[in-house]
Amino acid sequence: MDQFNINAGDQLRIGMLPNKTLNGFTVDVISEKGGPEEQQDKQYLNFKALGIIPFKKMAVNVVSPVSVIPGGQSIGILMHSKGVMVVGMSNINDERGNAVNPAEEAGVKVGDLILSVNGKKVTDEFQLKNEISVIGVKKEAELEIKRGSKAVKIKVKAIMCRETKRPRIGLFVRDSASGVGTLSFYDPATKIYGALGHIITDMDTAKGIDLSDGRIVEAHVRAIHRGKKGHPGEKLGMIVEDGSISGSIDKNTRYGIFGKIDALTDNPYFAKPVPVAMSYQIKKGPAEIYTVIEGNEITRCSVEIQDVFYPWNSRGKGMVIKVTDSELIAATGGIIQGMSGSPIVQDGKLVGVVTHVFINDPQRGYGVPAEWMLKEMGLLNDKSLQNAS
Repeated sequence: MDQFNINAGDQLRIGMLPNKTLNGFTVDVISEKGGPEEQQDKQYLNFKALGIIPFKKMAVNVVSPVSVIPGGQSIGILMHSKGVMVVGMSNINDERGNAVNPAEEAGVKVGDLILSVNGKKVTDEFQLKNEISVIGVKKEAELEIKRGSKAVKIKVKAIMCRETKRPRIGLFVRDSASGVGTLSFYDPATKIYGALGHIITDMDTAKGIDLSDGRIVEAHVRAIHRGKKGHPGEKLGMIVEDGSISGSIDKNTRYGIFGKIDALTDNPYFAKPVPVAMSYQIKKGPAEIYTVIEGNEITRCSVEIQDVFYPWNSRGKGMVIKVTDSELIAATGGIIQGMSGSPIVQDGKLVGVVTHVFINDPQRGYGVPAEWMLKEMGLLNDKSLQNAS
């Protein structure tokens, strides 16, 4: 069932509902008795076509208004996965010169996450290599693997590699990832931050990284590869591990990375927190994004919100934006890699963050509503519907 959040104190009006085809529909506010552990009844909007035909039922929550400080700072992202991820296969020449791949033959697949070998936890690729060497070619190695949401165990028998003279099972693996992105916002009360607006995936498998630990640090933009049709641009950044930004990465989710800030440089445009807009408050029209184009200086750039989607019509992409700032277009061509997470502000409210570029139109891209990120962070406190008309 769809859910619709409104800010506490807002009077619910038909014109603010997230539905563009209300003509011909009636909307009733209905209550249903809560369970024995629930203090308040549940509230719903009941949509009916022609006033009689049930069309949609939508839960309504009133949430306490939230204010955060927008980001815009470039950050270096350093992550380690749980276990090691299989990112490729490599045939091995055995002592007779035959090309074989023991892991693939045993059923190991690209994208698998190897958690342990014969019960011993694996934390990096060198440990996996050493465990296989210790087990040798006479005994089987039992790999504990996470494959999607399933756990499987696969037995593999290594062979002696003709070239390296050591036992191998034929895998390319990776245990870490790093890159440059943009801080989206942080809550000065809790020190919780959000960044990127999308999940971090492995570059070879395109699968989300199952986070073990990670941190964000300061990053400086050293050069720009301009985007053009068919070829996304990117920021070329330098990670400064002992710089003025530091924080943990505690979650890697479909709406970005989240953690706690230990140290952070100020955004000169926002000395105080600004309200976070709910999805229904976002409208088509002018807005601004905040991002770093050179060094570590945050720049304010004009954009236009061209379309707004609502949660039941989206898959992590809540709005379409177009860069209208001539200086940003001249410098970058539009939206480029490394700009993900740049906050979008409209009418003094944080409405969302930049996430993806249109490959064939670099001046346009997607944004994710800040409300969805707040849900992921647990910063929205739902209450029952207080006012309806």
